[in-house]
Amino acid sequence: MCGIVGVIANQPAAPILLASLKRLEYRGYDSAGMATLEGGVLDRRRAEGKLSALAALLLDQPLRGTTGIGHTRWATHGSPSEANAHPHRSGPVAVVHNGIIENYLELKRDLVDAGYSFESQTDTEVIATLCASMLARGLDCEDAAAATIARLRGAYALCFVFDGRPDLLICARRGSPLVLGFGEGENFVGSDAIALAPLTDRICYLEEGDWAVLTRSDVRIHDAAGNPVTRDVQTVALETIVADKGQHRHYMAKEIHEQPSVIARALGAWISEDRTRIACAAENVDWARAPRLTIVACGTAYYAAHVAKVWMERVARIPVEIEIASEFRYREPPLPDRGVTMVVSQSGETADTLAALRYAQSRGQITLGLVNVTTSTIAREADVILPIHAGPEIGVASTKAFTAMVFCLSALAVLIARKRGEIGLDEEHGYVELLSTVPRLMSETIALEPQFEALAHDIARSSDTLFLGRGLMYPLALEGALKLKEITYIHAEGYAAGEIKHGPIALVDELTPIIALAPFDGLFDKLASNLREVMGRKGRVALIGDAEASRDLAEEVWRRVEMPAVDPLIAPYIYAVAVQFIAYHAAVAKGTDVDQPRNLAKSVTVE
Repeated sequence: MCGIVGVIANQPAAPILLASLKRLEYRGYDSAGMATLEGGVLDRRRAEGKLSALAALLLDQPLRGTTGIGHTRWATHGSPSEANAHPHRSGPVAVVHNGIIENYLELKRDLVDAGYSFESQTDTEVIATLCASMLARGLDCEDAAAATIARLRGAYALCFVFDGRPDLLICARRGSPLVLGFGEGENFVGSDAIALAPLTDRICYLEEGDWAVLTRSDVRIHDAAGNPVTRDVQTVALETIVADKGQHRHYMAKEIHEQPSVIARALGAWISEDRTRIACAAENVDWARAPRLTIVACGTAYYAAHVAKVWMERVARIPVEIEIASEFRYREPPLPDRGVTMVVSQSGETADTLAALRYAQSRGQITLGLVNVTTSTIAREADVILPIHAGPEIGVASTKAFTAMVFCLSALAVLIARKRGEIGLDEEHGYVELLSTVPRLMSETIALEPQFEALAHDIARSSDTLFLGRGLMYPLALEGALKLKEITYIHAEGYAAGEIKHGPIALVDELTPIIALAPFDGLFDKLASNLREVMGRKGRVALIGDAEASRDLAEEVWRRVEMPAVDPLIAPYIYAVAVQFIAYHAAVAKGTDVDQPRNLAKSVTVE
């Protein structure tokens, strides 16, 4: 989740870029860099480490010029180093980038065959080199950038500058946010409005697939098809920008939309430099001899653990027990010799989860802490710390932290599978490639937001709602029900669909919406049978499923939203987006306090 800023200014660019990057440093602090144009000539400075290292470098080696781009990095490809820091340059073009390019290896092979060479391990250098190759074919800067963007597959935010064009910035977004800022004879771009707060109060948010051409006097925006479009320009108060909800009404909405970038960031932290295997601190645990993994968590983290159980047992073939933290230590459960206990907590301060960690340590367990806050108590006390890299989450109802937890647990399952000899390097590489598609697929699901909003308006009028799923969708049914309860105060329950006839079907009537999470997987036929039992009793089924699922049940269900088709193992990521949007828009329709729902706190630090 890197930070991007670009300026065409009326004053020296470097101090502006540095100040803007400081406001974005929470997005990444592995390295930082900037490039400016002086007399139309590109120059660049980069430094490993926090932004202060770049600031010190600029004191000794200043950059001139009034146009430039800057970047603060959290590594997604390649280790933190000056060589891997942004901006990346190839000949006459320099680029900064947030996100992950899925097809960068394919593009890189084509460019190497064409005679181009590379200095870094990053996917971003491939973007710069591809654009340089387009320029070498005789395309002008705008056409070269457009042709480059058209070749990219993944989730990204980009900004280009070009030798000889001190009046030009080109930027694009797909799955990662970008905001434009408008001044008098100057224009700006940033990955967060907070980066532009001191520069302008007139901003415009690019929509999914947009790309824009900025000059000193003009901004032209194109949609994903290349058509010229206009986007609303807002005049906002400085304090509104600093609050940094972006174009969203609530932090929760912003955090749902951030998820492709968050998963790209986690991907970079959990995958080796050559992008072939999982690499993390848990590598040193003796997984081959571990008889069992115990996962302890509360609330949303507990449901993330249920997704992990499927991954762990199916991929790594290790038995997994999941425990509710508030019950765990009071049962005084026996724990096996050489056993591993992992506690999961966004804050790292959850009182029950911390107590569970200490109980496991008292029983001689190896302990892992999966947390978002790396300075937390759990992070300090666990034997191994595994950060989820979600960034600050303000909304009480967890969204991006949930999917980041699921991602890290999935990646850990792949690592454990290799350490236990259940998969080879080729299979591990296959799982890495599968996980690399998640940011793009989440972005495609976010584009379906208007359909979820329409469904949510119907849900908001109900007093009870049921969520049904099978396999990996069962934990998502639990999570969907929790989200709806948390922020709408509508009573909701999640069930494994096969259990519906063992009691819950008594709740079915013509007034109760039933949200079915229905990817077309090996369990779909069973789920369809369960749903027909419900509909035969006047149940109102809202089908959330892919095209195959929709085709089979389209004529029978009450509502449906067609989801992207995905491998069943990664379906939880996109169905998480679906249930988050349903809960969010139902809460907005009801007028509840979305970010601070009644009776709840972000971190539960008492038992």
